[in-house]
Amino acid sequence: MRTGTKGRTGWNPWSELDRMQAEVEHLFDRTFGDRSFGRQNDSYAPGFPAVNLWSGDDEVLVTAELPGVAPDEIDISVSDETLTLAGARSADPAPEGAAVTHRERGHGRFSRSFRLPFRIDASAVDARYANGILEVTVRKAAEDRPRKVPVLSA
Repeated sequence: MRTGTKGRTGWNPWSELDRMQAEVEHLFDRTFGDRSFGRQNDSYAPGFPAVNLWSGDDEVLVTAELPGVAPDEIDISVSDETLTLAGARSADPAPEGAAVTHRERGHGRFSRSFRLPFRIDASAVDARYANGILEVTVRKAAEDRPRKVPVLSA
């Protein structure tokens, strides 16, 4: 029996169930990925690429960390209110005669989708890539932008 601060024996079945549930969820994420949010990847940690979103009145700025991904391997698509970032990174080639002893850097295909709180103007999406950082500016569709209505005197 284990000892600790919980109960007489220190064993808490609820914390054991929580731990087991977390392990099973981790196993499913590693095996199947989080398909419900459009993320698919072969060997990346969950949530690759790391992304920040900043929202303004008429646009959203999205930045994504994509080190080692060539710009021509990045696909950006928009549909209604969904922005999708996808692409691929090749595995690092091992030096001749060397064996891999530790590998953390992911490789293969990745995809992440983000549902924004407005419809996207597909003709007004700008993307820039420098130093492994992708910046995407996504503008609201004209129909969703607030519009000033002039008041005429009678």
